[in-house]
Amino acid sequence: MSADERREETVRVAICEFGRSGYEGTSTAAIAKRVGVSQPYLFRLFPSKRALFLAAVERCFDDMEEAMRESAGGKYGQEAIVAMGMRYREMLDSGVQLKFQLQLYATALDDKEVRQIGNARWAKLWRTIAELTGESADDILHFVSRGMLLNVLTALDVPYTPGPGLGRSLLEWSENG
Repeated sequence: MSADERREETVRVAICEFGRSGYEGTSTAAIAKRVGVSQPYLFRLFPSKRALFLAAVERCFDDMEEAMRESAGGKYGQEAIVAMGMRYREMLDSGVQLKFQLQLYATALDDKEVRQIGNARWAKLWRTIAELTGESADDILHFVSRGMLLNVLTALDVPYTPGPGLGRSLLEWSENG
């Protein structure tokens, strides 16, 4: 395996590990072990734990952007929004992306550099969604807001019906749950 391939594998593993234990709670030894390399070799791939975390942040946003582009395909408008929403729910189902996103946001609260990268990447993701759909700013706001709500619902294991019945299903859950 080339160093570039090993670097990519390491970032993927780091997303899982940081997602599970957070930045502070994840050791580079645990990441190296899962990748199957020594810790000194890990530091040849990434000069520091921080550099690895920042690479994972970039990869997380790259993956979201790629998923939105792929799911939109040749679709436009609400058809693209629906396809992107379905793809995002699939990403949430694995748990890996969601766990890392939540850790990223928690880290950003106290870390200016992570916050700046997250800010820039959210802006890029927003522009990508606008470009892919051609929808209004309010429609994009609704789409992104719904995605953030799904993050919370998924993290808290709240049962819900996706799509137009979401609000009704949440009202029923809140009254009966």
